[in-house]
Amino acid sequence: MEKDILVVDELLSQIKITSNTNNKPVTISGNVHDLSCIGIGTDAAVFQYVHEPSYAFKLYAEEKRDKIQTEAKVYKELNGSPYFSKCLGAYDRYLVLSFESGITLYDCLLQGIHIPSQAIADVEDARIYAQQQNLNPRDIHLKNILLQNGRAKVIDVSEYLKPGNDHRWEHLKKAYDEYYHLVDGKAIPIWLLETIQRWYNQRNNSSIEEFIKDVLKLKVFWK
Repeated sequence: MEKDILVVDELLSQIKITSNTNNKPVTISGNVHDLSCIGIGTDAAVFQYVHEPSYAFKLYAEEKRDKIQTEAKVYKELNGSPYFSKCLGAYDRYLVLSFESGITLYDCLLQGIHIPSQAIADVEDARIYAQQQNLNPRDIHLKNILLQNGRAKVIDVSEYLKPGNDHRWEHLKKAYDEYYHLVDGKAIPIWLLETIQRWYNQRNNSSIEEFIKDVLKLKVFWK
């Protein structure tokens, strides 16, 4: 692995990651030869080295590098739990993580792939485990949960040292428990999912019940 890290380190040095305002995904510029971008977030982008696909390299925007050691600390506290991806190393610009195969729950909705209740239970168990390690599992959403052979794996723990409860997972679980049967097995258009996400982020002080009522008005589009 050490030899591969040296090669990847040189490749990553040719890439610049820039964060954007309004919580938008980062911008990637530079040469990505022999690297495949497998994920883009608001602080970093994740790459896979084509010659060593078992690792993932989370490359941070320059102005977000202070989060590298914070996230590495969270992984250390999680102590290799099977509910989460694993951190194999922390460097000045990036983390080395275990590559996790699977499809995000967000893409499951896009493609009409069934999300089993076991996956939801796994996320619940993952949250309980993190809390037992004195962490604060938050920012858990459809794009950072992978479905692996009917089970769930959480792949982003970057906010687990932040205070407060953003309630994102509680809201998702409520929507799954009460309304998922309406869309199970149906491919939801991406514009519809993006509209729901935008409404959720803009809902201000409205209750989750009121928000879901508004979303249900759109159900004509997923028939």
